[in-house]
Parts: sequence; C-alpha cells; structure tokens
Amino acid sequence: MGQQQLLLIVLGVIIVGIAVVVGINLFNANATNANRDGVISDLNNLGAMAQQFYKKPVSMGGGGNSFTTSNGAAADWTIPTGLDSTANGTYTATPSPTTVTIVGLGTEPGEDGSPVQATATVTATTISVQVNN
Repeated sequence: MGQQQLLLIVLGVIIVGIAVVVGINLFNANATNANRDGVISDLNNLGAMAQQFYKKPVSMGGGGNSFTTSNGAAADWTIPTGLDSTANGTYTATPSPTTVTIVGLGTEPGEDGSPVQATATVTATTISVQVNN
C-alpha cells in the first residue's frame, strides 16, 4: 500500500473513534436527563396524591386539611406502598401539618456524579419541585 492509502486508513480510524466517544457522551447525557424528568414526574404524581389526602375528610380516610394526625386523621400521609421505589428512583416523605417534603433520588448520575436528586414541597394548593443536581 502507498503512504496515501495508509494515511486515509489512519484518518478514518481517528474519525470513527471520535464519533464513538461523542455518541457515548450523548447517550449518557440523555439517560441523565430522562431520569431527571422521570423523578420530577413521579414527584408531581406523589404530590397530587398528598393533596388528595389533605383535602379528603377524616371520615373518608383523609387528613381533614392536614398532612399529619393533628386533625384527627388515622395516620400521617405516607408514600403508597410500591411507589416509594420505582424504575426512576426512590422517594421519602416528611409530612408536617401544612406541608410535605418529598425527596426523590434517581438511578442515574447527575451533573456532579452523584445520583439525580430532586425535592418537591407540597402544600394544599401548590407542588413545587427543585432539582438539586
């Protein structure tokens, strides 16, 4: 083979190598973003469930305008069994009479290398989600 053919082969291998590295990086970034979106979606769903509990009368198994037993509810609001851990991540709730804080820990690494994490603050009328990484 001539030098020109060897040079073209080497150049082709370098270009393919760069394309593979860029593809892997894009795939990882997409997986992180998809996991972050999934955690946020789960937090919004759990927040809606907490609001339902808050607004439902105690006589019907709700909180009677409280997320805790302060209004005579049988129990504090908790994450329903089976929803505390999903394919997107794991979730923990900390209720108080007027708010519930739900922390979601994703399954993919975030921008800083630790797992994706988001926190939802739920009140009687609002659900606000803050992404931590």
